[in-house]
Amino acid sequence: MSVGNRVFLKRNLPDKDIIEAFKNLPAANVADTMSRLCALNSEIKLVGSPVSPIMAGPALTVKARPGDNLMLHKALDMAQEGDIIVVSNEGDRSQSLMGEIMAAYAKYTKKVGGIVLDGPIRDIKEISEMDFHLYCTGSTPGGPYKEGPGEINVPISIGNIAVMPGDIILGDADGVIVIPAKYAEEILQASIEYAKTDSAKVEAAKNGTANRNWVEESLKKKSTEIIDGYFEY
Repeated sequence: MSVGNRVFLKRNLPDKDIIEAFKNLPAANVADTMSRLCALNSEIKLVGSPVSPIMAGPALTVKARPGDNLMLHKALDMAQEGDIIVVSNEGDRSQSLMGEIMAAYAKYTKKVGGIVLDGPIRDIKEISEMDFHLYCTGSTPGGPYKEGPGEINVPISIGNIAVMPGDIILGDADGVIVIPAKYAEEILQASIEYAKTDSAKVEAAKNGTANRNWVEESLKKKSTEIIDGYFEY
């Protein structure tokens, strides 16, 4: 077996009903139920203009060599409808990983649910106008190489977060989070309940009934000194 240059054709996939249910939940609400330790680095941003506000689907993972997209091409050909292709790139920002042609193939021919890249794209004007969930770090006219090696459907790290093949990738305008497939049902139930309380907090913030006592209580517990005076210098 050639470690570093291999493609696994199979992965364990989460229940489709669970994936569909996550499409009704903001990424921030779900992240809060996971101790806020599941969000990709904020450098990875939404650049498309999807009609549907929330992206959710199983991860098809790609470990690419910096600035190279051969394995991304292979992943596109392998992808099933609704998959989220997630590409690690070792933090490289020098070469774009894809452009309009690949984005159009992903959306219209393969009907993937979205693409998340640890790197830049090109043709950003055209892609930014597409009804498609595409997340990346920016843009550059410099194109990618197609030499490999790389891997598909192996564990990767993107945006400082680990992703396993088949994990649920959830994204919206705020960014992207990773939901471990093993705990997806548990996280879903907790997120549904959390979303209810979060909506109530928003309403309270609007109508003037928000309880802000926790702020003073937290400062008191931390022995914060409150001074009724001016800072002197």
